Amino acid sequence: MDDAALGDVLQQFGLSDKEIDTYLTLLEHGEAKASTVADAAGVSKRYVYSVSEKLEDRGFVSVNDHVVPTTIRANPPEEVIESLTEDIETMRPALEARYSKAAPETERFEVIKSRVTVLKRIRSLIDDADEEVTLSLPATTLDEVADSLRAAVDRGVLVLLVVADADSERQTALEGVASVARAWGEPMPTMLTTDQRVGLVAPTEMITRSNSGARAIAFTEPRLGPVIVGSFLGNYWPMAQQVYAAEPATLPKTYTNFRHAVFQTTLHLRANTSLRARIRGRRTRGPDSHDEIVGRVVDVRQGLAAPSNNAFPVENTLVVETSEGLVTVGGGGAFVEDIEADSVTLERADVDEA
Repeated sequence: MDDAALGDVLQQFGLSDKEIDTYLTLLEHGEAKASTVADAAGVSKRYVYSVSEKLEDRGFVSVNDHVVPTTIRANPPEEVIESLTEDIETMRPALEARYSKAAPETERFEVIKSRVTVLKRIRSLIDDADEEVTLSLPATTLDEVADSLRAAVDRGVLVLLVVADADSERQTALEGVASVARAWGEPMPTMLTTDQRVGLVAPTEMITRSNSGARAIAFTEPRLGPVIVGSFLGNYWPMAQQVYAAEPATLPKTYTNFRHAVFQTTLHLRANTSLRARIRGRRTRGPDSHDEIVGRVVDVRQGLAAPSNNAFPVENTLVVETSEGLVTVGGGGAFVEDIEADSVTLERADVDEA
């Protein structure tokens, strides 16, 4: 490395051109008087003293001001490198913390080439889910993600699961790994979304064979998540047969995931529970204003739990009897219903209301 290249590197560590010239001169002399360095570097002696103090603070040199005349000595290169390395290492935690926060926003799409990596990513995404998981995968792979699915159900996540190529023996093993589990005798792609924001799509052969040469795509894209969920619920979910559904949750319970509220409403109404709903949201017609409605839930239209009674695959609607009459409630993006809900609290209605 010539002087110019060395100077460029030193400049990256915050040294100015004059500081670099002074330091390189000291390296050549080893130890020298300020006047000697000033003549060689083409700067004043006063400037050499000033620069030397800064270089000493950074660990590049040592100023011997206890002798007359004062001399300046270049520290051994290994000591300088060690000092610089320590400075860099002190930045590592802060840099890594900031990078981990920014990475999901910048890495929107990722190609995954390994089956092992795909399964590891599926488990990781399920483990990070807060509200909802939709997943389809071959039945032979279920055991490799089952623990993550059970943990998600236990912490209150809505898990909608389709297993493909499932025989009768494997269908009996679906209890507890999902809120609703369905089985289909045909192969289908592996599709995962969590919280409608992140997910993964992989061809069947990549999951069932370790050397298929196929590729999976992982994504972090809020606009794509709902599209994948819509395809899952609209194209594959109706084709599969329900083999398991969870028991109704203990009430009262508040849901910010509307599909989960619809699913629990369905379970409770089928169990003849008289339900009251407290719903926060906005009216879809007229002025855009937020509102809260309270009333008895008299009907639900849905396709999450068999048998379905919705008019189209992704319709999920609550019908609530309020003091103003019947009000229909939908989830995010609702336009057919009267209310677009932000949250739904379900509670048992008292005896008089029942």
